[in-house]
Amino acid sequence: MLDCSALPKAELHVHIEGTFEPEMVFEFARRNEIALPYGSVAELRDRYRFTDLGSFLEVYYANMAVLRTERDFRELATAYLRRCVAQGVRRAEIFFDPQAHTSRGVPLRTVVDGLVQALEAVPEVSAELILCFLRDQPVAAAEQTLRLAEPMLDRIIGVGLDSAEVGHPPQEFAPVFERARALGLRTVAHAGEEGPPSYVREALDSLGVERIDHGIRALEDAGLVARLRADRTPLTVCPLSNVRLGCVPDLAAHPLPRMLDEGLMVTLNSDDPAYFGGYVAENFTAVGAAFDLTETQLRELAANSLRASFLEESARAELLAEPIP
Repeated sequence: MLDCSALPKAELHVHIEGTFEPEMVFEFARRNEIALPYGSVAELRDRYRFTDLGSFLEVYYANMAVLRTERDFRELATAYLRRCVAQGVRRAEIFFDPQAHTSRGVPLRTVVDGLVQALEAVPEVSAELILCFLRDQPVAAAEQTLRLAEPMLDRIIGVGLDSAEVGHPPQEFAPVFERARALGLRTVAHAGEEGPPSYVREALDSLGVERIDHGIRALEDAGLVARLRADRTPLTVCPLSNVRLGCVPDLAAHPLPRMLDEGLMVTLNSDDPAYFGGYVAENFTAVGAAFDLTETQLRELAANSLRASFLEESARAELLAEPIP
């Protein structure tokens, strides 16, 4: 089988806070003198038996509480980017959640400066940041976050929408996405993971997003599938995440093969890899084995990720022309 770590690829759906490996959680907790609600790395890993998105977020935010300093964010992102180098990732468009940090008293500048230092420390990967709004928080909080971020937009390429999906339709955030576009930012949003296909339509129509993060439930709406296919709208699919959060019962039940059969522009990503059992190359390997994908199909999925990236056309073309070992 093709060595999926050799495929030049982009990762377009990864939350930097979701790359927080348990050993690093304990290291940062000791350094920052913060007590954790578990006594060991093994006990923490035992908590990674999620039943849905909510059960995951409970652990996710508890771990995030130990991220305090510029150094923490720099080391977290540097570790992820070094993994990218080993996994063939040439481009990373990295989500981060400012509200989850500013609500704890961590200045936004601390978060951004730490992350930017990591981007500069690993030049082998072309990487930029996407600021995500928490959809389970008020729209006013998202608007305030965007205002706080305006002095730092030279290192932020876009905005997204994440966190608990059900009951929080995208259209509520239309005003803040309109403002983000006016500021020259690219736009993406989580939709159709646990939420219905209508959320995918709202993300496209109300938010004007250029990519849909997840989007697996779009298959329930034939008209929406036809639209996504015709518009070549990228879908940043995260198979191992979908299994671990119970969106599908197991990998064999994942809709990826049907998405490919429907001619949708699918990309593979890791989402929150420290929690879901694998980084992007592991997602490629897992689906390749589960669905007996050909080398041609795996190469096309990798190429899709580069095509769907926010790289300038010349840089994208250069990466697409890169020979595969």
